[in-house]
Amino acid sequence: MMEQTRLAVDIGGTFTDLALERGGQRATAKVLTTSSAPEQGVMNGVGAILASTGLAPADIQIVIHGTTLATNAIIERKGARTALITTEGFRDVIAMGNESRYDQYDLNIVLPEPLAPRHLRLTVPERLDRHGRVLLPLDEKAVRGLAPLLKAQAVESIAIGFIHGFVNSAHERRAAEILGESFPDIPISLASEVSPEMREWERFSTTVANAYVQPLMARYLRRLEKDLAEIGVMAPIYMMLSGGNLTTVDMACRFPIRLVESGPAGGAIFSASVARQCGLDRVLSFDMGGTTAKICLIDDFAPQTSRHFEVARVGRFKKGSGLPLRIPVIDMVEIGAGGGSLADVDSLGRIAVGPESAGAEPGPACYGRGGSRPTVTDANLTLGRYDAMRFAGGALTLDAAAAEAALAETVGGPLGLDASMAALGVVEIVDENMANAARVHVIESGKTSDGRTMIAFGGGGPVHGARIAEKIGVARVLVPSGAGVGSAIGFLRAPVGYEVIRSLYQRLGGLDLDAVNALLASMADEAGQVVARGAFGAKTEERRIGYMRYVGQGHEIAVSLPARTLTPADAPKIRAAYDAEYTRFYDRPVPGSEVEVMSFAVTVAALPPTAVAASASNNPPYPAKAAAFRKVRDAASGVVSDWAVYERALLQPGAYFAGPAIVAEAETSTILGPGWRGRITNEAYIELTREAAR
Repeated sequence: MMEQTRLAVDIGGTFTDLALERGGQRATAKVLTTSSAPEQGVMNGVGAILASTGLAPADIQIVIHGTTLATNAIIERKGARTALITTEGFRDVIAMGNESRYDQYDLNIVLPEPLAPRHLRLTVPERLDRHGRVLLPLDEKAVRGLAPLLKAQAVESIAIGFIHGFVNSAHERRAAEILGESFPDIPISLASEVSPEMREWERFSTTVANAYVQPLMARYLRRLEKDLAEIGVMAPIYMMLSGGNLTTVDMACRFPIRLVESGPAGGAIFSASVARQCGLDRVLSFDMGGTTAKICLIDDFAPQTSRHFEVARVGRFKKGSGLPLRIPVIDMVEIGAGGGSLADVDSLGRIAVGPESAGAEPGPACYGRGGSRPTVTDANLTLGRYDAMRFAGGALTLDAAAAEAALAETVGGPLGLDASMAALGVVEIVDENMANAARVHVIESGKTSDGRTMIAFGGGGPVHGARIAEKIGVARVLVPSGAGVGSAIGFLRAPVGYEVIRSLYQRLGGLDLDAVNALLASMADEAGQVVARGAFGAKTEERRIGYMRYVGQGHEIAVSLPARTLTPADAPKIRAAYDAEYTRFYDRPVPGSEVEVMSFAVTVAALPPTAVAASASNNPPYPAKAAAFRKVRDAASGVVSDWAVYERALLQPGAYFAGPAIVAEAETSTILGPGWRGRITNEAYIELTREAAR
């Protein structure tokens, strides 16, 4: 597959990034996202990258795609009119949640509204016990009786979730058959397929979210297939999943909720690939784009993963304030801090940045597309960090005067600052927001940032990376080639793979090996069949995980299991592995406590291509020659001085230079302030090291 011509497309809130690889050569492009019709931006980018490479549409053999469309539809409430069919008596599960409060002291707390309004949450008599045994048969007449109401309400998508349906899906499947007779053209999402795990709130919420975005995503993906085919791109399209694997368009149309973090997942895969190539076993991945910044921990060349995710938080950055999704996802923190994040002065006279973004339409004030409010991009331009003529590879010419005017009016005026000092305040606030998010994420993961290397990418990552590294105590920053479109390049590194999760309650002390082995085998077969459709005969690997806890606890931790038939001798080994993992999180195990397994996960994925390490250095170090000098205000000290500007394309392995300096390239710029040194590695990456704490 590595010898094929492969095109990756990442749609972000501001830019659509593309990366094309053929025979070891890579070309990239960055175009503005067309929010009203995302496929138009994709086609603009495809045209640009084909023109730059001289390739014909038919030369492309594989297209790999990730998008924020599903996430944005949920956040902006622009999905389908969705109904939830559930067990009688459980109509309000998705509204009640688990009755926790993300802010204990807010008397006027606002909770996220369910995607299915109450008048479209309908119930039917049926009931299973926790073992899946039928206590009350499904009332098929009641199910048929829902059809007139659903038609009268012009429902566009249906979610079905019954209590304990994850153990026995018979009632859900039968209800879908009945409703399918009346609504053959309306998609129906089953909780037993979308999220077959215990905990009805998370399961129903995930299923409703899947139904909510399913018509939108299916229409978009089919339009994209059609538009690509019309220009001669007949290649199969694979979609990036939130968990870091690739799947077919058909599976993406069926389970679009698994795409909610597909773009950021590509960035984490990109960082993991760079870490593997450079032998970095402890990495902090920092991806800053036009709308958001994403921070992820990568240990032993693999991103940290989770099964829990929240979308559309109503409390800024507050865990528990969003709609819960229970899907395989790369674990990262994402905050509204990007180049397009809007800056303002709040009621207390403080500079506030984000989470609201100017996006691509109208964009920052300096874009000259109708935006009048200042953004982080306007602040960076005013500080001298950007070349107004070369932004986004020259695709945009920035208006420095418009940026200064917006900053002076909105931020500088209320605080009595000129435009330059207002820009300094905006940049420091956004950097501190991102640094604080990194600190919290590291602590919540039970890890530290000591000794980690930051891999900075995205359009804004290399711009802000060194300053954030200073704030969190990281002394080394790596900026890979192609950093400006890192997530798209990550898509090219992702394996075709699929994860299946099932709940089966077990206690390690009395493990029913026959039941567990039968379940794991069926899960491996299901995942393997999905992967076989896109792996083209490539070798695959299988990973198995058990989600376990001490009896009586409320949450589980993941423990790796052998990818084979389990034997009685494995039980004590699994218990020892659980105790070790629990100790890593909580300092010590709980002797004498029984361990219970709540659910299992099986992932089958094609083996990723082996990263080729750079050969031993034959490049003697030499001092880099600056292409120009520019007046820049330092974010840490506020001092304005002449900074050297280097052209990355002219720097060869072995080149070294010292801050303050800017390394300019087509899609981004790398900023290193005083106290930092830079060099070009054997891999042609930029390595920044901090000489001493500033």
